[in-house]
Amino acid sequence: MTPPRVAVGPFPSEFATDAVQAGGGEVVGLDDRPDSLVWLDPGDVDGLAVWLAEVPQARWVQLPFAGVERVAAAGLLDDERIWTCAKGAYAEPVAEHALALALAGLRYLPIRVAATSWGLPAGTSIYDRKVTILGGGGIATSLLEQLAPFRVEATVVRRTPDAVPGAARVLPVERLHEALVDPLVVILALALTPETTGIIGAAELAAMPETAWLVNVARGGHVDTAALVDALGAGSIAGAALDVTDPEPLPDGHPLWDLENCIVTPHTADTIDMVIPLLAERIRVNVRRLADGDPLVGRVDASAGY
Repeated sequence: MTPPRVAVGPFPSEFATDAVQAGGGEVVGLDDRPDSLVWLDPGDVDGLAVWLAEVPQARWVQLPFAGVERVAAAGLLDDERIWTCAKGAYAEPVAEHALALALAGLRYLPIRVAATSWGLPAGTSIYDRKVTILGGGGIATSLLEQLAPFRVEATVVRRTPDAVPGAARVLPVERLHEALVDPLVVILALALTPETTGIIGAAELAAMPETAWLVNVARGGHVDTAALVDALGAGSIAGAALDVTDPEPLPDGHPLWDLENCIVTPHTADTIDMVIPLLAERIRVNVRRLADGDPLVGRVDASAGY
């Protein structure tokens, strides 16, 4: 079988080239009629569109991040090609960050770190408590594995209520409010689509207990930021821990920075040092699978947008 002929863009990259070759593929330029494309810049959608126009014969496109909302919004996703992304590839470090954010909030760690005098005893244990996760993909699966030693009772909310290992129950999105009534922690780990934009707004925040923490490691657009500021200021939820925000980057002087019950990390659940080896492995595996005629990993559903 002819090895896949893969163009890597929009810039040369040793790790991607090595991964293609390790998977049995050949790295070629745009002028050499590649049959596949590995795209490495999630922000350069215009550049991707130009490359796709240059290689209409490309049968497979590998995208670098799990979230493909920019590509979907640009109308580039189609059923004529196989589209794959990095969904699931970065699940473990992102889940790890979500758990760290939840524990930091429950244990008042930001306040303790900044303290210069002895404070009042306070903190909440996550052991044997209820947790709700929005999203049923790789991050949710890794989160459930990491939460297992804490004996949490986990509810997963997802588009299709298929079973998720480690979850006590799985609910469809239509029953979201039911899943928000009594958890100690609500974690957002779902794809951003038109249907999930603003999925956490004033009504959802009001449905959560006053003791609950909201953790977002998905996309800032999932949350109505103004409603969140109001809820945190009023104490209607205990706190929020955000690795993503809307707007992003969060501007200096934004009200979220001044709230003691809000933790913000600068979209670092998966840093570049974490991502490169994981993306390289995804590229290698998919090149090998393409060469062998096997199903590719991380397939994007063009109609669903993720």
